[in-house]
Amino acid sequence: MTALRPALDTEVRGARLSGVDVARAVALFGMVAAHVGGVADDLDWGDVSSWSALVNGRSSTLFAVLAGVSVGLVSGRQHPPGPPAIGRIRRRLAVRAVLIVLIGFVLMSLGTPVYVILPTYGALFLLVLPALRWRRRTLLVAAGVCALVSAPVAVAIVPLYADADTFGVQLGLVYPVVTFLAFVLVGLAVARSGLEERGTQIALLAVGALVAATAYVVGVLTAPVPVDAAYAFPGVPFVPDGSTLGQSVAQVFLSPRDHSSSIVDVVGSAGVAVAVIALCTLLVDGRGPVVARIVTPLSAVGSMPLTVYALHLVVIAAFPALPQQASTWWGFVVGAVVFAMLWQRFLGRGPAERLVARIVRSVVR
Repeated sequence: MTALRPALDTEVRGARLSGVDVARAVALFGMVAAHVGGVADDLDWGDVSSWSALVNGRSSTLFAVLAGVSVGLVSGRQHPPGPPAIGRIRRRLAVRAVLIVLIGFVLMSLGTPVYVILPTYGALFLLVLPALRWRRRTLLVAAGVCALVSAPVAVAIVPLYADADTFGVQLGLVYPVVTFLAFVLVGLAVARSGLEERGTQIALLAVGALVAATAYVVGVLTAPVPVDAAYAFPGVPFVPDGSTLGQSVAQVFLSPRDHSSSIVDVVGSAGVAVAVIALCTLLVDGRGPVVARIVTPLSAVGSMPLTVYALHLVVIAAFPALPQQASTWWGFVVGAVVFAMLWQRFLGRGPAERLVARIVRSVVR
């Protein structure tokens, strides 16, 4: 019997990129670790026990960059089509975006003590639609502009949330739209670079690692994370009391703190995401059936990211007393892998992905 195939998000024009699915699994497991894994609050390279804090911020960034990669892969990879095909692709993506926002609202209504990224994620799908036929250089310039203005915009919108409840705070403040638009544009540029080519994968790995290392070195040297940064709100720059004008400017624009929306944070975390995606595709794609079998647990999870993400929030909502520790994270990982492998083996596409695809097809024929 022919096996059912998983989600088609990475399957337009060319073979499916299993490495992208593996990268999605990495992003998902990183976000789960940030939610239930009891990871360290702050990263200190001199303290090995704090290295678990790497998942903070960078996992959601990887998730957003992968969103851009997915958009690029379903819209023609290196060669996006012209009218009328591109119009149909935009309409399908727009319907999908609305559905993702609605699913996000449902998950937020559960009262889960986790900031839900899906409403912002869906909004980003809509915002990136005009850029589907932009050249790679234009995409990177636009991403750079977003990185430059992300911190000032994040500061400017804070007063709008002065009287917002927990539900409202999650819409555009914790995951600032301008900041995360930069990540999606970078991902779209990555997809337009020929991600399936070995030379491109090596180049992206080298460039991503170099950009990330440079950004974080600059940030640590010019604006080290303050001791009291634990009181900072996600997505918003933090300036300690008593800071001079120069120190304030440095903290707003150059802070290496995750979720700070600074230039260093945006550029550094985007570089990490690009390097992870490139490494996953380099190690997995085109390596033969043995490697494909080895990474099946990860690729199965990554083939149904919406399902796995939603289910982990439902479980957290159903069991609010879950201990924040590594064993809890392992429980989620094992559960996600078993579920995804069994579902993919016998039913194919993930349930949430299948539902969204069916609605999209019925609306945009």
